[in-house]
Amino acid sequence: MNILAEIKGFEDIKEYLPLLIPIAVLQLGLMLAALISILKHKKYKTGNRALWVILSLFVSIIGPILYFVLGKTDEEE
Repeated sequence: MNILAEIKGFEDIKEYLPLLIPIAVLQLGLMLAALISILKHKKYKTGNRALWVILSLFVSIIGPILYFVLGKTDEEE
């Protein structure tokens, strides 16, 4: 027997997979790019390294976007 077919509501989730998969890939890509940038830079417009790591990891898609808009400096190090 197919275990996933027995899970109540799995059929409903399958309808949304074409939308959820690209969002998940975008979220992971943004999070990875933000974390690499955070660890490379020592100066930030606002906040500190710990704040941006926490926001990037735990605030879904918004955390990395906030870092690139509000935290990242234009200077190259």
